[in-house]
Amino acid sequence: MKTPQKIGFVGLGKMGFPMAGRLAGAGFALTVFDINRDVQQRFVSENRATAAGSLSEVAQNCELIITMLPDSKAVRAAIIGGPQEDGLSVLMGPGTILVDMSSSAPLATRELGKQLAAKGIEMMDAPVSGGVPKACNGTLAIIVGGTQEVLECCRPVFEVMGDRIFFSGPLGSGHAVKALNNMLSAAGLVAAIEMLLVGRRFGVDPKVMNDILNASTGRNNSTENKIERYVLSRSFSSGFSLDLMVKDLDTAMELSRELEVPAIFSNCCRELCAAARQSLGKGLDHTDVARWFEGLAQIRLGD
Repeated sequence: MKTPQKIGFVGLGKMGFPMAGRLAGAGFALTVFDINRDVQQRFVSENRATAAGSLSEVAQNCELIITMLPDSKAVRAAIIGGPQEDGLSVLMGPGTILVDMSSSAPLATRELGKQLAAKGIEMMDAPVSGGVPKACNGTLAIIVGGTQEVLECCRPVFEVMGDRIFFSGPLGSGHAVKALNNMLSAAGLVAAIEMLLVGRRFGVDPKVMNDILNASTGRNNSTENKIERYVLSRSFSSGFSLDLMVKDLDTAMELSRELEVPAIFSNCCRELCAAARQSLGKGLDHTDVARWFEGLAQIRLGD
């Protein structure tokens, strides 16, 4: 299989915009589509790319199509379509490749893959980790589920967007690992916030304590990359929303239930994050969860 040169990119959100920009900058023949036509137009004005008027136009012109959408329902709607608009799969020919780089539900991905396989369409899931900054500089971690053959065909495409590409196993495994990773990441954030609040009540400066944690066994991604930058600074601007974090935690818990693996601690973490979202409202950064814990403790971590 040859590396596809004609690429379609569906979904130009906070992550999709810079990821597609990397592909345009690398010289691929790129066709983009987003339901927000203002965003789509801004992208083509800033990058060498073609704006598609419909999903059908993307499917007609591309060998490889990447979806970067909010959830599995949006992905399925874009691929399968509905009463008002044909999905991508209607006009994708046999041998074309569909890569879902969204944070989708792994069991839904498996089912979707079966439907596409019946049409001769190859599907891979390739969710990413690293956030907006790494999407911009092309250093994302990309977790690929599918077949090794299709991965190698698409590797040059992935290498433009990420510097670490992992083959996780069969279709859906990338989405499974991504959801489980985000659960672990959320647990680290929640634990760090709680311990810093206890330390602050005792009289330890949160920045000093965070520095100590980062030199000790308690360090994690949140203490190293989020606490000082987004919580203590009060910017709460990591670029990953609390809404999406709760969605990913729901996905992880759904998977644990389907596979009948108890995840008691993880479920508690999910409940806490969901309660924070319910209390704080929608549209906030996931690091805003710290404000909810501060409210419970009546302690403020940052100045």
